Amino acid sequence: MSIIPRRSNLGHHWNLNESTIFLNHGSFGACPSKVLDHQKKLRDELESDPINFLDVKAKKLWADAITTFSEFIKADKEGIVFVPNATSGVNTVLRSIDLEENDEILVLDHTYQACWNAVDFVTKKSGAKTVVVSLPFPVLSPDQIIESILKSVTKRTKLALIDTVTSPTGIRLPFEQIVRELQSRNIDVLLDAAHGPGIVPLELNKLQAAYVTGNAHKWLCTPKGSAFLYIREDKRDLIRPLSISHGASVDGNINEKIRLEFDWTGTQDPTPWLCIPKSIEFVGSLSDKGWEGVMKHNTDLAIKARNILLDALKTQKLCPDSMIVGLSAVLLPENDIPLTSVLEPDPFHTLLYEKYNIQVPVFAWPHHNRRYLRTASFLYNSIEEYQYLAEVLKKEI
Repeated sequence: MSIIPRRSNLGHHWNLNESTIFLNHGSFGACPSKVLDHQKKLRDELESDPINFLDVKAKKLWADAITTFSEFIKADKEGIVFVPNATSGVNTVLRSIDLEENDEILVLDHTYQACWNAVDFVTKKSGAKTVVVSLPFPVLSPDQIIESILKSVTKRTKLALIDTVTSPTGIRLPFEQIVRELQSRNIDVLLDAAHGPGIVPLELNKLQAAYVTGNAHKWLCTPKGSAFLYIREDKRDLIRPLSISHGASVDGNINEKIRLEFDWTGTQDPTPWLCIPKSIEFVGSLSDKGWEGVMKHNTDLAIKARNILLDALKTQKLCPDSMIVGLSAVLLPENDIPLTSVLEPDPFHTLLYEKYNIQVPVFAWPHHNRRYLRTASFLYNSIEEYQYLAEVLKKEI
């Protein structure tokens, strides 16, 4: 084996362990040191005078963060609230809507399992039904996905949970067309943009999905625990936070009630959300073309990475290059390893990390009866890291 390769020339902006080949930005992101320094400053201010910070300063910074973030995703700021993670956003919507017996909620067989579980929870409790859409896979074109989803629609379909980029398989769905088609049929869409801000361009005012939730702590590189939920104007009186708190008893119009109920649900560290403007500014400055350049760089690297790994594994391509952004997955050859729970580490993942210092997701996806290896590509990664992984795969598989 060759020597562990270095990261890109931008790698010094992150505090990642130099002895680890980190190819898993997609799970929890990675926060640049300058953003962490900014968070530390905010935390120091918080702890030096907690009451004044939370009652006065944080409120202004929170409003600034809402404004900056809404401009980044081109959304009405009145409909943006902050939540800890995208799974919380999905649960918030699902626990707020009224389901009747035999109502149907669509999920895809690529849906993130935590969110799928949340759908099953509310459908089982209400007597509604979870309808699983099996997408053609490998997929040859976006039209195949749209067609499969529309074929699953019935007069009982109330909501569809749709991804921007699928978590297990790293496929950029044609979510804009899917939203348009479903909502033209009076079916609300809950867009799971866990992989959304910073990996694909978002224009929520144009998209007009009923609900959108996503993480800032992945591709925007904010501190862990910062995400958002967008609620379209005609839906805002329906959605309540998971924690009902002080704001529930305070009068106000719909937009005021959104702020009153969601912005303070109890004691928490607000600094991950308050760092969103700093992350957007700093990471965007690392490309001379701003965030457009960041996303293009990551997409180009992800496609190259996938092709390198496919050449090593000799397994089939799962989707065309046009459906790849910062994530890419490859199919592992069948090797009689039992499929484990998503909560159990895959033995091959453990081997790659403990023997070769490669941090990359390897997991079973029981809905496909397959095992995938999924890489993520960010500014700090180098092509040599994927070449090193390919060498290891040739040796170990």
